[in-house]
Amino acid sequence: MALASLGREPPPFFRQGPSAFSRLLVFSSLALLLMVADARFALMQPLRTALSVVLYPLQWLAVRPVLLIQGAQSALGAVTANEATLAALRQQMATESQRANQADQLLLENRRLRDLLALQSRLEPPSVAAQVLYDAADPYTRKVILDKGELQGLHLGAPVLDELGVLGQVTRLFPLVSEVTLITDRDHAIPVLNARTGARGVAYGDNFNHADAMELRFMAANADVAVGDLLTTSGVDGVYPAGLPVARIEKIERRTDAVFARIYCTPVALVSGATQVLVLHPLGAAAPARPPAASEVQPLKPGGRR
Repeated sequence: MALASLGREPPPFFRQGPSAFSRLLVFSSLALLLMVADARFALMQPLRTALSVVLYPLQWLAVRPVLLIQGAQSALGAVTANEATLAALRQQMATESQRANQADQLLLENRRLRDLLALQSRLEPPSVAAQVLYDAADPYTRKVILDKGELQGLHLGAPVLDELGVLGQVTRLFPLVSEVTLITDRDHAIPVLNARTGARGVAYGDNFNHADAMELRFMAANADVAVGDLLTTSGVDGVYPAGLPVARIEKIERRTDAVFARIYCTPVALVSGATQVLVLHPLGAAAPARPPAASEVQPLKPGGRR
C-alpha cells in the first residue's frame, strides 16, 4: 500500500476533541449564566418544584424508620419517667400518710396532757402585714424600716416574720413607720430551742466573723449540738411565740481549753432580701400577769388577814 493512500487524520481512538481548558471555560460560563438567570428570573424554579414532587415519596420513605425509632424511644422514655414519678408519688403518699397519722396521734396526746395538767392553750397573737421600705442608714447595724407604725396597730417589741421564719423585732415605733432590728444585728438576742434535742439557748447576731449570721453562745463544749440542727423560738421570753424557725447550725468549733463551744448559725429568714413581712402582737400583752415576788407578798395576820 502506498503511503499516499493512507489517511492523514488520527484514528478515532486518538481523537480528543476540544481541549480540557476550553471545556472548563464553556461549562463555567454556562453555570455562571444559569446561576445569574435563576437568581434574577427564577428560571430553575419549575424544575425544582417538579423534582421535589418526584422525590417526596422517596424522602418520606427514607425518613419513616428514623421517625419510628425516635417515637419508640420517646414513648419508652415517657413510660419510664411516668413509672418513676408514680413510684415517687406513692412513696411520698405513704410518708405523708404516716406523718398525718403521727400528727393526729401527737395532737390527741397533747390535748390529753393539757387536759390532764390543766394547761392553757397556746396564745395566738394577732398580726399585721407590712412592707420593708429601706434599710437603716447606719452601716454598723442590721435594721430595716417598715411602712406601718403605731397608727396601724404595731407595738414596741413586736416580733417580725417573713415566709420562712423569724426576721427580727420592732425596736423603734413611730406613728406611720417603724424600725425593726434584725436577728443578725450584733445587739440582738433571742431565746431559742434546739428542735432535735430540746435544749434551750440564746442566739446572738454575729456581724464580726460572718455576714448576716448568728452565734449560739454559752453552750457547753460537750453539748449535744450537731451541724444542721434547727433552732426555733422557745417562747420563754414572752415576746416570740414558741416553735417559729430561727436558724440552722452551720459550724461548730470545740476546743479542749474552752468551757463553751463556738457555734455559728445561718438564719432561716431572708434577712437581706425580705420585702413582705408579718408583724405579730407581742405575747407579753396577752399573757397573764406575773405573780408578785416573794418580797411583795405581805404576811398573813392572825385570823387570815393581811
